[in-house]
Amino acid sequence: MADIIIELAILFITATLLAYVSKLFKQPIIPAYILAGIILVLTGLVKTNSVVNTISTLGIAFLLFIVGLELEFKRLKDVGLISTAGGFLLCLILFGIGMLAGNLLGFAALQSVYIGLVIAFSSTMVVIKLLSDRSELDTLHARIIIGILLMQDLFAIIALFVLSSLQSFSFNVVLKSLGGLAVILFVLIIASKFILPLIFKYAARTEELLFTSAIAICLALIGLFEYMGLSIAIGAFLAGVALANLEYNIEIISLVKPLSDFFAVIFFVSLGMMLNVKILSSIVIPIIVLLILTLFLKPFLIMLLTSFFGYKKRPSFLISMSLAQASEFSLILAVLGLSLGHLTEEIFSIITLLAMVTMGLTAYLFQYEQWIYKLLSKPLNIFEKVSKEELEYIPRKIKKDVILAGYHRLGYNIFNTLRNLKKSFLVVDYNPEVVKSLVSKKIPCIYGDIGDVEILNRLDLKDVKMIISTVPDRQDNLLLIKKTKDVNKEAVVIVTSMNVDDALDLYNAGADYVILPHFLGGERVSILLEESSKDIKKLLEYKLSHIKELKKRRILGHKHPKKRHRHK
Repeated sequence: MADIIIELAILFITATLLAYVSKLFKQPIIPAYILAGIILVLTGLVKTNSVVNTISTLGIAFLLFIVGLELEFKRLKDVGLISTAGGFLLCLILFGIGMLAGNLLGFAALQSVYIGLVIAFSSTMVVIKLLSDRSELDTLHARIIIGILLMQDLFAIIALFVLSSLQSFSFNVVLKSLGGLAVILFVLIIASKFILPLIFKYAARTEELLFTSAIAICLALIGLFEYMGLSIAIGAFLAGVALANLEYNIEIISLVKPLSDFFAVIFFVSLGMMLNVKILSSIVIPIIVLLILTLFLKPFLIMLLTSFFGYKKRPSFLISMSLAQASEFSLILAVLGLSLGHLTEEIFSIITLLAMVTMGLTAYLFQYEQWIYKLLSKPLNIFEKVSKEELEYIPRKIKKDVILAGYHRLGYNIFNTLRNLKKSFLVVDYNPEVVKSLVSKKIPCIYGDIGDVEILNRLDLKDVKMIISTVPDRQDNLLLIKKTKDVNKEAVVIVTSMNVDDALDLYNAGADYVILPHFLGGERVSILLEESSKDIKKLLEYKLSHIKELKKRRILGHKHPKKRHRHK
C-alpha cells in the first residue's frame, strides 16, 4: 500500500513540475502530462503495475462520464443533418480507409478492423476539454464537432460491445451483442425521461446529495458493465449521457469537475507510460503511414464533407483541425484487443503511440489554429466551390438599420427584440441550416462569416446605424469594429466575448458595448437594446459601468465568468 501511495505521489509531482514548465513557456499542458509518463517509465520511478493500470482504467471511465455529461442534445438542434448523416458517412469512409491501410501494411483481417476503427474515431474527451477550456462549446463549429463526436461515440460503443463478445466472425454473436446494447440504451432513455428527473429534483436541494447521486449512477453503470464482462468505460459514458440533458447537468458538471481534473492527469500520464520504447524501431513505417492518415487525410476528408453540406471554409477548417487525432476509445479497443488475443504487442504499441502523438498534437493545433487558417486561407477557397448553393434573402429596397451577426441562442433573443422594436435588420450567419430556415420565412439574411472581409464589404457598413455580433471570436470582432468605424464612426457596434481580458481589448478597440453571455443573459441584452433605442446615452452609461466592473473582475482574477448554481 505504501508503495502505491509513493508512486502516485511521484506521478503527480512529476506531472505538476512539467505542467509548470509548460505554462512557463506558454505551451499546452496535455503533452506535458504525456511526457511525464514517458519519463517515469524510462527512469523506472513508477512501474506500470496492476494498481496503476486499474486507476488509469477507472480514470478513463470517469473522464468519459464527464464527456457524456457535456453532450447536451439540445446543442445539436441546428446542426442535426451534418451531425447524423455527415457523422455516419464520415465513420464509414474513415473506417474503410483504415482497414485498407491495415491490409496494405500486412496486418491480418481482424487486426485491420481494429486499425480501421482507430482511424475512424476522434477523441471526444480531449476535444471537449479543449473547447470547454476556451469557452467555445456554444460556437457553430463546436456544435458540429460535438454532433459528429456523438455519432462516432455511438459507433465506438457498438464496436466495443461487438468485439468484447467476438471470438470469431459470427452474425448471431454480432446480433446478440447489438440486441443487448439496444436493451440497455432503451432502459437508459426511459430512466432519463421519467425516473432520473424525479430523483435529481430532490437531490438538487443540496450539493452533497447531488454529487453523490451522480457518482452513484456512474458507478452503478460501471458495475453493471463489469458484471456483464463489457468495458466499464462504455457504462460510465452512457451514465454521463443519461444525466446530460437533466435540468441540473451544469451543477453536476461543476461538482464532478474536480474528479475529472484528477483523473485527467492520471489518464494522460498513463498514456505516456503505455509506450513500449523497446520496439519503436520496428514500427516506424506503420506509425508514419497512420500519422499521415490521421493528421492530413482525415482532416482533408472532414473538410470536404462539411463543405459538401454547405458550410463555409472557416467552420469546415476548424472542425477538420479539431478532429485530427485518435480517440481514447482507441486505447480501450487496444487493451481489449490485446487481452482477447486479437492484437499483438506490436500493434498495441502502434495504436498507443498514434493516440499519444495525435492527442498531444491536438493541443497545439487548437493553440495555433487561427495562424494556420490565415496561412492556408487562399488555398482553402477551393472547398467553397464544393457547395454552389446561394443562401440569402435580401429584398431590393431593404433599409439596414441593424445588422445582426449570429442568430443562434443569444442572437435569437436579440432578433425578437429588433422585430418588436420595428427595426429593419439583416441577419448574417454562417450556419447554412439556420440561413435556409430564415430564407423560407422571408427574413432578410445572408450566409457568411463576419471574419471574412468580402462579406463585410458586401454589408455596406457606411449606412448601418447599429451592428450586433453574437460571435465570440476575438479576432472576428476586432476586424468588425475596425471595418465599421473606418467607414461609419457614428455606427453603434455591440460585440460578444467569453472572457474579461478579451472584452476589455474590444472596448479599447472601439466597441460601444461588449456582451459577456455568462454575465449578461439574452433577455437582459434585449432590455438594454430597448432602453438604448429610446436614448443612446443609456448605452454609454452601461458601457462605462461595465468597463469599471470588468476591471474589478480582472484584478480579482475573474478572467472567465463563474457559473452560479441554481440550487444552494
